[in-house]
Amino acid sequence: MPGRVTLAFLGDLMLGRGVSRELRRRPPEWFWGDTLPMLRRADAVLANLESPITAHRGRWRLGWKFFHFRADPEALGILAAGGIRFACLANNHMLDYGDRGLLDTIDALDGAGIAHAGAGRSAVEASAPVMLDVGGLKVGLVAATDNMREFAAAPHGPGTNHRIFRPDSHDLDWIERSASDLRRAGAALIVLSVHWGPNMRTSPSRDLRGFAHAAVDRGIDVIHGHSAHVTQAIERRGRGVILYDTGDFIDDYWKFPFRHTNWSFAFNLVVEDGRPARLQLVPVVIHPWPPTVATGDQFRAITANMRSLCAAAGTATVETAEGLEVALGGT
Repeated sequence: MPGRVTLAFLGDLMLGRGVSRELRRRPPEWFWGDTLPMLRRADAVLANLESPITAHRGRWRLGWKFFHFRADPEALGILAAGGIRFACLANNHMLDYGDRGLLDTIDALDGAGIAHAGAGRSAVEASAPVMLDVGGLKVGLVAATDNMREFAAAPHGPGTNHRIFRPDSHDLDWIERSASDLRRAGAALIVLSVHWGPNMRTSPSRDLRGFAHAAVDRGIDVIHGHSAHVTQAIERRGRGVILYDTGDFIDDYWKFPFRHTNWSFAFNLVVEDGRPARLQLVPVVIHPWPPTVATGDQFRAITANMRSLCAAAGTATVETAEGLEVALGGT
């Protein structure tokens, strides 16, 4: 087992609409701005892919849906340029262009050697874990969402891994089985990537917190949350760490004046001897394009906001030259 590995967790990557149009005149590396050197120093980058990657133009029409996202096949180059090693597919946009859009995405990621979880050709495949070797560290990953029940995979039909996130949920049994299976397969670190809860909430609900605590108690080491479009607090629990929401990172969304949707972080988890040792938070401004590592007044505002959120969750943070740090050693 390696002595030290760094995993960079990012929020949503929505590569459709304006991003795909801009890609026709920009190289893929451009979309990461000056965050790219930092991401390339990580041993692996993990994110939520918020748009299917497909040339298929037929939208999902089995119910009402306002937004339909679709990234051009060339957008795969953005993932490759950013060093993405894992993409969560469990979210409320993965079937925006129907079954074909999801299947094209799976094929594209498989062809590029990018691991994924949270959606598949059947319910069994959508709920299946994946193992990632990161510099000799075996990382087990599972993914799920509570958004868009209509997108849930069927026994013999494609879709997402839809679950119920409450502290009394029977889906915690799936968590425990998945964690046990991954441990037996040799995983030293187990990550649950979840697209959960409503948009624009600055803190998780009581149900989500209860589920997160129970998931860690049942064997999860890192919860990688996303969906709110804003960053939320970090919480330690035993040997585990909960990133309630990692916000957005690349998108073309309109920025809400009453929420800091243009603020984000790279959440760099340092793992030592197979255990989370510390979490380094590097503040990033994601709009205007491309994202930039925050400096000056923006640096101070973004870090102060996160310190306040973490303090409310009982998590101590330390200021560093790069941003913030949370110590994770011990119990």
